[in-house]
Amino acid sequence: MGKTPAQRAAKHGEKALTPVQREMVANQTTQRTPQQARNNANLILIAAAATALFMFWYYHLLGLNQMSQLSGGLAMPDSLIGGYDMEYLAALRSAMDADALGQLSYLHKTAGTIFPLMFGFAWLLIIGLNTQRRTLRWVLWAAPILFVIADLWENVAIDNALGSAELAAGDAGLASILTVARWVLLGLSLVASVLAVFSSRTARPPELVAEDKH
Repeated sequence: MGKTPAQRAAKHGEKALTPVQREMVANQTTQRTPQQARNNANLILIAAAATALFMFWYYHLLGLNQMSQLSGGLAMPDSLIGGYDMEYLAALRSAMDADALGQLSYLHKTAGTIFPLMFGFAWLLIIGLNTQRRTLRWVLWAAPILFVIADLWENVAIDNALGSAELAAGDAGLASILTVARWVLLGLSLVASVLAVFSSRTARPPELVAEDKH
């Protein structure tokens, strides 16, 4: 029986092969199976999700909480899930000096920017890897995409409202609406990821689901 190019290469070295056969051997050794590709994607997903969770802790539970020490105990607007009014922002402006407002703006530009971007990337991966139907995938993607937009926009709106020469009702209202929207969209993004994983499990053959449990 004739030997394959890979077998000839193993016995006689690649010099014994034609250029076409050497290319075939290279393709055979570098070709990834679908399972290997999925495993690599899962590793990226785990890293992205872990980074997003860490940034959530650092931004919301550490950074914004520490900022309250510079505002006389008043919570930062980003933390108020139910929103706030113009009077609250006016009180916050009075309690924080220019340096404190500058620190809040810096926090928005660093951790406040990294968190939504990493969260959006991780959640798009979760949904994309677990949703086979294109229409459903785009429907579920809508929540994290809108969350990223609302979160980044909220950072700018809060900085503009607190840093303006005179607080305007329109600026305060926009910032409050964006804060409520980002928290709602964050919750919807979590629900979307659960639905994506659930739809993936129910769409797979029973024998594959049983195999994953072992």
